[in-house]
Amino acid sequence: MLIFVFKVYLKSITTNKLVKIAIVAALYALLTINLAPISYGFIQFRLSEVMVLLAFIDPLYIPALVLGCIMANIFSPLGMIDVFVGSFATLLSVYMINKSKNLFLASLWPCIMNGIFVAAELYLLNIAPFWASILYVALGEFGVVSIIGVPLFKTLLSNNKINSILKI
Repeated sequence: MLIFVFKVYLKSITTNKLVKIAIVAALYALLTINLAPISYGFIQFRLSEVMVLLAFIDPLYIPALVLGCIMANIFSPLGMIDVFVGSFATLLSVYMINKSKNLFLASLWPCIMNGIFVAAELYLLNIAPFWASILYVALGEFGVVSIIGVPLFKTLLSNNKINSILKI
């Protein structure tokens, strides 16, 4: 499924677009990995998640963000299951963000998707109770994506020069 998504979004790719995708993927992964104590586990405050709102601007950021999440989750203390579950939650989130018409409502998708999927993962690994996991993961996502990300992206989107740079 992931290969299909990449093929669809990368069909007519230029070098400029490929470079932007690579930079976003690398930034997401590096930010997550370098802030590992708050990026993984029961209580998450993954600052790199602000970047998922790039999918609101252009669908070509979707593979970049999913790839960045895959790379970051390779280093997760939860193991390979986090690569699959967490990255799938990110795929669903960024896809729905891209389909959203309102930035704030778009910011709620990571809260919902990561809240459900990561909570299920933490519960199945006997790390935390399911409902507590949903609460903590969703609150972390809300704090990063909705409270920090939405005002940041509204500012970025209001600047025509930055907006044109962000459009792939």
